[in-house]
Amino acid sequence: MEPIPLMTPYQMGPFEFSHRVVLAPMTRSRSYGNFPQPHAMQYYAQRATEGGLLISEATGVSADAQGMSAIPHTPGIWTKDQVQAWRPIVDSVHAKGAIFFCQIWHVGRASDMQQEPISSTDKPIERTPENYSMDFSTPRSLTEEEIPDVVNQFRIAARNALEAGFDGVELHAGNGYLLDQFMKDGVNDRADGYGGSLENRCRFTLEVVDAVSNQIGPYCVGVRLSPYSGCLSCRDSDPDELAVYMARELNRRDILYLNVVEPEMSWEGDAGALGAGHHRLQAMRDTFDGTLMVGGGYGREEGNCAIAEEYADLVAYGRLFLANPDLPERFRRNAPLNKYDRATFYTDDPVVGYTDYPFLGQTSKGNGMM
Repeated sequence: MEPIPLMTPYQMGPFEFSHRVVLAPMTRSRSYGNFPQPHAMQYYAQRATEGGLLISEATGVSADAQGMSAIPHTPGIWTKDQVQAWRPIVDSVHAKGAIFFCQIWHVGRASDMQQEPISSTDKPIERTPENYSMDFSTPRSLTEEEIPDVVNQFRIAARNALEAGFDGVELHAGNGYLLDQFMKDGVNDRADGYGGSLENRCRFTLEVVDAVSNQIGPYCVGVRLSPYSGCLSCRDSDPDELAVYMARELNRRDILYLNVVEPEMSWEGDAGALGAGHHRLQAMRDTFDGTLMVGGGYGREEGNCAIAEEYADLVAYGRLFLANPDLPERFRRNAPLNKYDRATFYTDDPVVGYTDYPFLGQTSKGNGMM
């Protein structure tokens, strides 16, 4: 029997993986008061496997890094008390033999709960169904003098993450949040050293990467990018150029991995090959020498094909992993998958839609612990 590509081992820097199936970062809205809760121990431990990689839900770098009422109760890691709250959760993952990275973020203008959230601009996000039909606050444009303070927030958060026991951090520089707001010319309308040219627009993100890498080492740093996404009204006029520029600059800095959101999904099942949508990241693959992780609508066959064709090294799964805590084993057996319930993605219930999805062999939702 030929090996299943997603189930083959992989070495990422100092980390040895037994398979290529990654838990994608997913906000789950169960961290009351911006504190990770004890029930997160079960949630993450359920999805941890020996030699597997998990990436935490987006975790704020400061009190003003949060702010979307549609996705409430997000965790933070800017205080020592939050670090202490994360430790048993990280320990529960390590006890299963898995590797755990903490995704750190700042939402920037993606807030309706703050007055004048910070951004690269003073333009608010448009109210559209795609943007949760929310009335976002009008942001204020960060001054050049204020930017080092925000860079430092990321640096401290990264230090705190390692203190909490995480193996590394992923910088969230995509999906329309603060760093993405600086990089994309559809939002960034600045006329100073952080606006205008592509190099200037990417300067803030790269300063954050440098600060975090200097604090914890580039071998502990990943970056999430979504150059082709228009999420939260954040678009670029030349995403191909942005994608390759960032891949080249991050390659120069020897960071551990890139986690890139696919621009679109196209699966040519009869041909047994990746569709054209996937191949749009090929230039990033050719430019970046570290580990390339891809995600965004992948299924088992698409993931196997991405690995087999060496288009990607790892594949991140969100909704499928949410609903199938034993997803790697289901992929290994080609077993049926649970269906996810979108209505419970962002509820604050500590069990329903969180830790009650059944494992293989369970006929109904239970506590699901292996």
